[in-house]
Parts: sequence; C-alpha cells; structure tokens
Amino acid sequence: IDVGAVSTRPGAVAVSPEEELRRAAPVVQALHASPLRAPISVDTSCAAVAAELAALGARVVNDVSGGAMDREMLPTVARLGLPAVLMHMRGDPATMASLARYDDVVADVRSELAGRLAAAQAAGVPKWDLIGDPGIGFAKTAPQSLALLR
Repeated sequence: IDVGAVSTRPGAVAVSPEEELRRAAPVVQALHASPLRAPISVDTSCAAVAAELAALGARVVNDVSGGAMDREMLPTVARLGLPAVLMHMRGDPATMASLARYDDVVADVRSELAGRLAAAQAAGVPKWDLIGDPGIGFAKTAPQSLALLR
C-alpha cells in the first residue's frame, strides 16, 4: 500500500516536510497497527520523511524524483536498509511539463533512470533492493508515455 501526502500533479505546490509528516504519519501508523499484512510504501522525495515513516512501519520508499530532490534520500534509504522505487522525472511537479523534450524518449529515459539507479547503488543501496519506474506522465507527453509503454 503506497501512502503519499504530497500531490505530484503538474503544477502542484510543494508542502513542508512537517506538513507531509502530519498528513502521512497517522495513515502509516494505522495501517501498520491493522491486521492487514501488506507492505507499506511511503511516497516521498524527502529523506527525513522517509526515515520517520519507516520508523512507524513503512517498508518501501517510493521516490518520484529518483532520489534527486533531496541529496540525503539515497544515503538514507541505504542506512534504513529498505527497498526503493526510483522514478524518472525531470524537474519537479511545478516544472516537469516544460521539460518533456527528448531526442529519443525511450533511450533518454532509460539512460537517465539508469543513472539514478547507479547513484543509489553508489550510496549503498543493493541492486536487488531497487526498482526503476519510467515515470509515465511525469515530464512526458501522452505520446511519449505511450512510447515508453510500447
């Protein structure tokens, strides 16, 4: 179950880590305390939020920025020993729509995402704990997203 407390829609306004925690912590706590045994994933680009929510029971970090928005994210994921989903996105939700220019969307996304996965490994996250997400719709037009799906 992926729990996120920040909108990542195009043009979304950022919220503080404190507000993100205020929104997400009760949900993670309730899910962790419930009889449901599904792993809890935390959808955040903030290392401090990931660490706090991991302490409350989150077992996967899902970062839409691929660890690029917070330089402490990848070392934090390594320290926590949790699997991570690293997504490809250019810019941030406020700027990503203007950055959807590629020479070859499939090759460019593959290369840029491979760079983020390599950065995670360099920070100490084992390869087997990493999942790459091409970021359908994030800094991509609909035709570009379809090309990635094909």
